[in-house]
Amino acid sequence: MRYVYPVVSRRSGGVSIGINLNPNHACNWRCIYCQVPDLRRGKGPSIDLIVLEQELRAMLEDVVRGDFMERSVPQGARVLADVAFSGDGEPTTSPDFRASLERVAHVLADFGLVPGTPLVVISNGSLVQRKEIQAALVRLAELGGTLWFKLDAATKTAARRVQDPPADPTQHVARLREAARLCPTWIQTCLFELDGSAPTETEQEAYVELVRELVGSGSGVRGVHLYTVARPSLQPEAPRIRPLAEAWLRRLAERIEEAGLPVRVSP
Repeated sequence: MRYVYPVVSRRSGGVSIGINLNPNHACNWRCIYCQVPDLRRGKGPSIDLIVLEQELRAMLEDVVRGDFMERSVPQGARVLADVAFSGDGEPTTSPDFRASLERVAHVLADFGLVPGTPLVVISNGSLVQRKEIQAALVRLAELGGTLWFKLDAATKTAARRVQDPPADPTQHVARLREAARLCPTWIQTCLFELDGSAPTETEQEAYVELVRELVGSGSGVRGVHLYTVARPSLQPEAPRIRPLAEAWLRRLAERIEEAGLPVRVSP
């Protein structure tokens, strides 16, 4: 399929049907842990909405009404956890992001899955300042959906290590606040060892302090998805990257929760 794919997602807790609006492997960011092959700088293409709808209907027919779960999914994960805009690049860069959102919502309604099945947009949040993206996020909220907003670093030093171009934390947090105003929003944070070292205490405390500020200011951010790398990076930095231990993640999660936000840990 060009746009639609199923995956057993540890973060979603079951089967997630992915919507890939970047089949050209183009993204406006390059994160060093990215698992997309042949990643290139750019934006998502125009989407063939008819093909997108056909593929999603075929996938839902197999998942919801067919034997896909018994045939392809291990016991304990045989639940349709969500439908997520998550693919080979930043979905909001596609000129047809809003139209694709509407088409997916229409299909879900036809299958009786709205409300009930979460609709998720997994985004780096870089384009939240654009009016057309803001309108799409308002629509996502109307559909009962959620935005997962990437925030991997709370300091400029950490951002420079993991992202190209590095997101200025101050500007990126402003985008996060705007997103949370428009739509239910969770932070998604990927942490890992780089060259044998975990994020420093300074970086961890900066992150926790940021959470305190978000909570204290009434930002509306719902919580944090905290996770580490589960599959090898396909970027040149891959040999330098190793997953963090679950115990390390849970210690940081406790500090984040003490600062006021719930945390879902995915080791």
